[in-house]
Amino acid sequence: MDLKVLDIFAGAGGFSLGFRENVVAAIENHPHIVKSYRANFPNVTLFAEDVKRVCGRDIVSCVGKIDIVIGGPPCEPFTSMNTRRMKDPYDRLFTDSQGRLILEFIRLVDELRPKLYILENVPELITEPLGMMLKKLFNRIGYEAYFNIIDAEKYGVPSRRRRVFISNIEIDLSGMEEEPEKTGKILGDMPPIGSLPNHKLVSVGKVRLQKIKKLRWGEALFKFRDSEGHVRFNWLRLHPEKIAPTIYGKARFIHPYEDRLLTVREQARLMTFPDSHVFYGGVDRQFDQVGEAVPPKLSSKIAKITYRKISEL
Repeated sequence: MDLKVLDIFAGAGGFSLGFRENVVAAIENHPHIVKSYRANFPNVTLFAEDVKRVCGRDIVSCVGKIDIVIGGPPCEPFTSMNTRRMKDPYDRLFTDSQGRLILEFIRLVDELRPKLYILENVPELITEPLGMMLKKLFNRIGYEAYFNIIDAEKYGVPSRRRRVFISNIEIDLSGMEEEPEKTGKILGDMPPIGSLPNHKLVSVGKVRLQKIKKLRWGEALFKFRDSEGHVRFNWLRLHPEKIAPTIYGKARFIHPYEDRLLTVREQARLMTFPDSHVFYGGVDRQFDQVGEAVPPKLSSKIAKITYRKISEL
């Protein structure tokens, strides 16, 4: 299908992978992530600058009329995992500098007038009163705003991930359900350390290493309370017969059978990135790029629905 897709807040390109054959432009400004995106999407026009400095006219002059706008603005201002998020929901959207990037997404949709848009974020973004506010903001520029809650693990992703995809269409993935492979299967056929991009041992201190050796499946080295008081775990030893917990930027997992942290490549596999997809920057930045992405397998299924529905708009 001859469509043109723009990926805003493109990151390392998880969302772009699903729409790959039609992505013509992307916006991303972090230097290391820019390098990752360019390496994986060399033919895409990349605006490597602050989204606030990019206008729709610039994009159209470079690549032509945009049909679909996708993107995942930073979720840190909204997720309960962030123990420092602002207490007032409106402050998260209108005061927090990262939260305000949602408004930049809406601005570009308004300027580009695509047939369809999809904004990905954590479900906390649409809890009231923000849900109603977002509907008003999209309605104000002439678009509907459907809140599509999707659990990635229901569609073949071997890690839990519940996200909202706000769009002017209802994203119904009925018939695309797929049983995910278990962690042991995903990691069991990994080639030797160092034989793939981003497949390097992650350094662990001697004290932590001794503690890791004592952990059984499902046990974690660290636990903390999120901003809503829920107990969360990190440095958890994965169970080989289960799928992985939610992968996020600061998440680290311990191998089911070996006394070490997963490599960036192993964590990327749990997010369904192909082994050929490379990540640049320091190791923490690489983990961030993996954890902040839309799983490519899920993105691909959303793209199929999008292409099917766009003719109806």
